[in-house]
Amino acid sequence: MRRPRKPDTDPASADERTVRTAALALLAGRDFARRELTARLIRKGFSEDTVNAVVERLAAERLQDEGRFTEQFVTRQARRGHGPVRIRMELRERGISDAEADTALDASGVDWAGLARAQRQRRFAGPPPRGFRERAKQARFLQYRGFSAEQIRAALGPGADPTAETAAEAAGPDDDLEP
Repeated sequence: MRRPRKPDTDPASADERTVRTAALALLAGRDFARRELTARLIRKGFSEDTVNAVVERLAAERLQDEGRFTEQFVTRQARRGHGPVRIRMELRERGISDAEADTALDASGVDWAGLARAQRQRRFAGPPPRGFRERAKQARFLQYRGFSAEQIRAALGPGADPTAETAAEAAGPDDDLEP
């Protein structure tokens, strides 16, 4: 249960100790990206200069760590069934560079194609789709979840690429033989 704020406390005139306490209270729940933590504290009404100084100090003390946040974020989102494209986009929104995001995605050890298959199976139970409409519907779902085209093709199983089917049918059985 939260304690009510003292009525005589003005967040804009708060000292660094008060801002640090508020930041640590946020960090006690979960890790935050630097930009996200700064925005939260400013939204609470603390002055921007004080917030920036406190967040810098917390980062120097490794109480706020971008790398740790990124690893935990990737793990949490992958557990929720989100793919690497969506995770990278959400990290970018939180101020994490693409290079850091790629490093965390690679280090996570997640089998993205396997995760896409599991998400398809969970949502659409049954064998991979045969018809174009159903295949397109499932592909859109996986694309929304953040999987790449390659991972979607793997999740939809053999015949996931309609152009490959028509090329194989057009070739015919006798085209491989030389006269």
